[in-house]
Amino acid sequence: MLEICGYEVKVTRDTDKSIHDSGIEGIANQKKSDMDNRLEIFNKYEDSICISIHQNQFTDPKYSGAQMFYSDTNKLNENLAQTMQSEFVKHLQPDNQREIKLCGKELFLCYFSKNPTVMVECGFLSNVEEGKLLSTDEYQSKVAFTIFSGINQFLSGK
Repeated sequence: MLEICGYEVKVTRDTDKSIHDSGIEGIANQKKSDMDNRLEIFNKYEDSICISIHQNQFTDPKYSGAQMFYSDTNKLNENLAQTMQSEFVKHLQPDNQREIKLCGKELFLCYFSKNPTVMVECGFLSNVEEGKLLSTDEYQSKVAFTIFSGINQFLSGK
């Protein structure tokens, strides 16, 4: 969708596979290398926005709904997070009352990205109903459209 509309899209990962440097030994070192490499991609392109897409998981299955995380290291991050949250409510989850959440250094990519960045938690895999939805192609397409819509809304108001 984004490319059809003329956006240049760079994907850091489209699977749950690390992009750490070859020859790195040990899980902790591989994780650090992976995060450093993804951050390098995030910061390589000026005038970009970065969307880190995730599925949430929690010990209590009652929680559901998309939620956005942002850092205060870029003045546009909060706006991007609020725009994304609003689009999820508008298109997919009208009863979602989750608030956007400020993060710190624990969300490495959000915190250290130079460009406007948001972590999009699309929903909870630990919630039985939402987990089923998140596993369907139809719902994934709706989530993709919602993120696309959020990007357009953010860029039109930027």
